[in-house]
Amino acid sequence: MAANFWESSQYKQRLEQEEVDVVHPLDKERGISVEDFKLIKFHMSNHITKLAQHIKVRQRVVATAITYMRRVYTRKSMVEFDPRLVAITCLYLASKAEESVVQARNLVFYIKRLYPDEYKYELKDLLGMEMKVLEALDYYLVVFHPYRSLSEFLQDAALNDVNMNQMTWGIVNDTYKMDLILVHPPYRIALACIYIASVHREKDITAWFQDLNEDMNLVKNIAMEILDFYENYRTITDEKVTSAFNKLTLKP
Repeated sequence: MAANFWESSQYKQRLEQEEVDVVHPLDKERGISVEDFKLIKFHMSNHITKLAQHIKVRQRVVATAITYMRRVYTRKSMVEFDPRLVAITCLYLASKAEESVVQARNLVFYIKRLYPDEYKYELKDLLGMEMKVLEALDYYLVVFHPYRSLSEFLQDAALNDVNMNQMTWGIVNDTYKMDLILVHPPYRIALACIYIASVHREKDITAWFQDLNEDMNLVKNIAMEILDFYENYRTITDEKVTSAFNKLTLKP
């Protein structure tokens, strides 16, 4: 197991955004566009988050589960790997990887309770998908997240008051509704979240950023991606999500 991000499989397998946005040929045959692809992953990220709240696991488990789910779809088709089943399987795997184990039967029970019309899967289906997801992940289960860097940066910049902590933590959580964790180093995502929060709170930390000797263009680019997401988030409707999922069930 890698001791730090730069020695990890996560670093070695980082992708460009263009690679992350590639729709699998089988999904293309069903009419899935890049927008549909992103919508479905966004929707399943929300499912993972909501389910995690009911089974009471740490945010780190949620972040790891969503990362797994997003990694799977850089290699596998949504037609063959149903996002609904993959999502709960990833949460199950993440709970084990992050040593916060939950019973698989509890996941199945709560997801059916939360989304009775969407989930028809049983315990055997989840356990059967577990090995497929592991193979899709190449058995690399360690994920480095922005949270540790975020706490260290806030303290170093003397910004670790309650408001900044809450705001930056919330922004980091929102980044998992996107593919940033597959593309950028976690520490840089943390810096982008601090940058957004500092501008919003009107805190001038320009000198602190300069002392980091970090390429601020890269940080600002990530910040713009996050802000663009917030802007586009307003246009996401249940109808658009349903339409995207319906395409997966159509015959090519």
